[in-house]
Amino acid sequence: MVPITDERMVQLAEFAHRRGQDTAAALDAALADYLTWERRDFQEAVEGIREGYSDLKAGRTQAAGEMFEELREKHGLPR
Repeated sequence: MVPITDERMVQLAEFAHRRGQDTAAALDAALADYLTWERRDFQEAVEGIREGYSDLKAGRTQAAGEMFEELREKHGLPR
């Protein structure tokens, strides 16, 4: 058994009720959704890091000042 705070149990019961499920089924579905999202997010982060490292090794870089200037212009930020 996994300990769950009283507050979280109330939230889980409300979540389950809105979906017409018992709390165990609702918790299993919510956990499965979260773990799927987390795995995808992790994989995207690793791929982004790999791409950035590959760009760095290949010399595809930009000076920080130029990058910040582009961001300021793009988002209308003051200097």
